[in-house]
Amino acid sequence: MPRPTASVRYGADPPEAIVRPAEVSDLGDLASLLAESFYDRTCFDRWLLPLMRLGIYEDLRMRLRSPRTDAVCWVAAATEILGTVELTLRSPPFWQPLSSPYLYISNLAVRRQSRRRGTACQLLAQCEKRAIEWGYSDLYLHVLENNQQARRLYEKFGYRLVRVESSWLTVLMGKPRKLLLHKRLRIARNPQSHGGVAF
Repeated sequence: MPRPTASVRYGADPPEAIVRPAEVSDLGDLASLLAESFYDRTCFDRWLLPLMRLGIYEDLRMRLRSPRTDAVCWVAAATEILGTVELTLRSPPFWQPLSSPYLYISNLAVRRQSRRRGTACQLLAQCEKRAIEWGYSDLYLHVLENNQQARRLYEKFGYRLVRVESSWLTVLMGKPRKLLLHKRLRIARNPQSHGGVAF
């Protein structure tokens, strides 16, 4: 993945933390952070969580080594990694031929002890900065409908609901639905901008 040249500093605890590009040496910490953030330990046997962590590790390793210039992973770090986020240019599904490629935020995760200290906001701000640099004015992401803390964060940051998405897991197993959220960035559009997608 491309490595942005600029770092974003923030004043939340702990001091001197920065948002920087993820590195291969971060993989172990990132895999643990994502596994702990997105998988409920009570739902997995003790032997299964390490397997999930290994799968996340390998997936991240492939993405970090990818030559793609339209995807990036950042970490917020001080003496340890406090949070992470990814930004990727995605193509719309084949059944939406008139839609444009769009920027998608994923894997936003912050360590429990670092939450409510500005880390997530700084990671989201870094995504917005990069979107503007790439000439896009729209950002999209998903959040689970039962994740009230994340929903409040995104609402505060200006994201609005596009649609509610259900799957067979929602219907048959009572899993929470996914909410697709969108934010329009306030930037001066230029003729070569690729921003915007119709969902």
